[in-house]
Amino acid sequence: IRCIRVGAIGENALVEMVKIILTLTTMKQDTWLLCHVHAFSFLGGATPCIVPDNLRTGVTAHPRAGEPVLNAAYEELAAHYGSAVIPARVRRPRDKPSAENEVWAAATYVIAALRDEVFTDMAALRAAVARRVAEHNDAPFAKREGSRREVFEEVERPLLRPLPAEPFEVCEWVYGRKVQANCHVAYARNYYSVSHLLVGSTVDLRVTEGKVEVFSGGERVATHPRFPSYARNRYSTRGSDMPEGRAWSDWDAPRIRAWASRVGPSCSELVDRVFACYEFDEQGFNAALAVLRLSRRYTPARLERACGMALATGKRSPRYRDVEPVLRSGQDRAPAGEASGDCGYVRGAGFYGEE
Repeated sequence: IRCIRVGAIGENALVEMVKIILTLTTMKQDTWLLCHVHAFSFLGGATPCIVPDNLRTGVTAHPRAGEPVLNAAYEELAAHYGSAVIPARVRRPRDKPSAENEVWAAATYVIAALRDEVFTDMAALRAAVARRVAEHNDAPFAKREGSRREVFEEVERPLLRPLPAEPFEVCEWVYGRKVQANCHVAYARNYYSVSHLLVGSTVDLRVTEGKVEVFSGGERVATHPRFPSYARNRYSTRGSDMPEGRAWSDWDAPRIRAWASRVGPSCSELVDRVFACYEFDEQGFNAALAVLRLSRRYTPARLERACGMALATGKRSPRYRDVEPVLRSGQDRAPAGEASGDCGYVRGAGFYGEE
């Protein structure tokens, strides 16, 4: 259970908020951001100020002299809701006393109260936690009139800022990805195109649940729908990113085909089949070159025989995974049609003969 503290700044002081306790399985970047999204949704508004601890998913650096450096995604969330992030000083728990009190409240009113119950799924656990938190917020104060919820409705809610029309979309930033010779950048074993002018340079990726955005020099240069997590070796290619009839890279389809033809006809046919699977030749560069570069470890003659064996399997488009095991195991060296011989564990006809 993780306690999230968000505060609204009044005229003179930080006012007390209702308790918000979320049940989580991890504290990764996307989970940390989703906690804020759920908290603001629960409150019905955004707080002008957020006072987090100095955890890595929120604060990249907090030097003793100088400004704290926020995580890019966390800074983007704060800008989306119009909130200022003011991290507490390192090893200064009094900068966020209410957040420290939330830990005690969670242990007393939630964890201790539910310690003897057994939950078979997260939905049941979250429902039980939400019920206990609601009871705690509605409970009357011990030393003054009212409850936490009443104080929130009367004093704090007017201080909240209206929520944006759309909730913040949680994202992951991936830095320093190199644009490959095929005009694509890799993410999660799939490929997304960018302009051929960026080949060889490094770009940053902003990845959300539904899309992949590519940034170069702080400017967005491409946006693609994101492939599902189970997808592998898929290409999202925009025609405008591909070059038109001029030299732009060390590699192009004619050069790759020429290399394959020097190896032999089987290798050439295999490479042609690879290119035939894609709308743009550039999409097949990686697959074709992976096969051809095997000639650096093995002789061209062996690669040619292995390509022939891969084609003989009947696959529409054999790849590296079909050719490399043949070379590694030496299957290409066995004479064609060689009998395998008697298997030692098979009983011959003589075993059943009469003595």
